Amino acid sequence: MTQNASPAAPTPSPSPVPDSATEATPSFGWNPYAERMNGRFAMVGFVALLLLELVTGQTFWAWLGLR
Repeated sequence: MTQNASPAAPTPSPSPVPDSATEATPSFGWNPYAERMNGRFAMVGFVALLLLELVTGQTFWAWLGLR
């Protein structure tokens, strides 16, 4: 009586099907891609304002001439 000493090869799991809510494709309207890009641009703008205040030594409102 002989036994197979090598284990069976694991079967590959199927790749996940992309969900429309998680797709990273540009499209028009309120969608996750647009919201993600809006958040990223807001973060860049906020950091730019902090750097502006650091470099000029003035507040944002004073830099605009409103104070």
